[in-house]
Amino acid sequence: MFKKLVFAGLLGLASLSPAHADGPVRLIIAFPPGGPVDLVGRVLAEQLGKELKQQVIVENKAGANGNIAAAYVAKAPADGSVLFLTSVGAVSISPALYKDLPYDPVRDFAPVSRVVNNATVFVVNPANPATDAADFVKRSQADKQSVAIGSSGIGSIPHLTLEMFADASRANVLHVPYKGAAPVINDVMGNQVAGFFGDVPGLIGHIQGGKLKPLGIAAPTRHPLLPDVKTLAEQGITGVESNNWYGIVAPAATPAATVDKLNQALRATLDNAAVRAKLEKFGAQAAPSSPQELAALIAADREKWTALIQRKNIRPE
Repeated sequence: MFKKLVFAGLLGLASLSPAHADGPVRLIIAFPPGGPVDLVGRVLAEQLGKELKQQVIVENKAGANGNIAAAYVAKAPADGSVLFLTSVGAVSISPALYKDLPYDPVRDFAPVSRVVNNATVFVVNPANPATDAADFVKRSQADKQSVAIGSSGIGSIPHLTLEMFADASRANVLHVPYKGAAPVINDVMGNQVAGFFGDVPGLIGHIQGGKLKPLGIAAPTRHPLLPDVKTLAEQGITGVESNNWYGIVAPAATPAATVDKLNQALRATLDNAAVRAKLEKFGAQAAPSSPQELAALIAADREKWTALIQRKNIRPE
């Protein structure tokens, strides 16, 4: 009887383990190395590993707007050994864009925690005469031709933010989709297109280096790294708020106790002063949450972006 009780107790402890005790935790990233999501993942990995007492390995599975990585994690072992660091796109935007997703954001994932908030900033070439977004709008309305604004692709956060901006401001703009953020940022710096709406983390280095000029923040408040840049609402352009947050989800069947342990480890990681400093240095704002709060955020943003996509009849390429 004693042996049975001991064995049962060991089984109970094993069920609470956030992953295989003898293996690493794989943190799946849906984008190539060097981008904002990858940078956040690599900042998290070392400290998260310390909190879990396991190695955390960042693994990039890029392509199909995050759908490849999402589908992979949806079918991964539900034991905490595979986690998905997702941006808002894969879980709240893709369901409205694609009819045949290889995963279901609600059915296939267990939310663990939001990780960071990423405000969207409107940038132009430094030679652009506009002093802020409101001035940019006035100048665009005076132009005979529509002003070209690039995005990282149809249905991306930069594209959807531009659509909101155009509706709210009546700016005379033309959407020019690119395949990824890097080429459009280069073309803004080269004055091939007039502007771009992008995450602060992906643009802050270029802004601080004088290669891009910020005209407005698509967020409720100003950004701590850009305190002199007004929000769009402050400039009279209301209802344009875009947060490309990142969060961590696990396969849906992951036990609640494992999700809770992962959540506690992430909270401790994001409370670490060194981790926060690294995130804040490139513009990401640490924002841990409960699993329930992340689930509510996913649902709310899905409703918000679906309404815009349907209203504007946006279809993927």
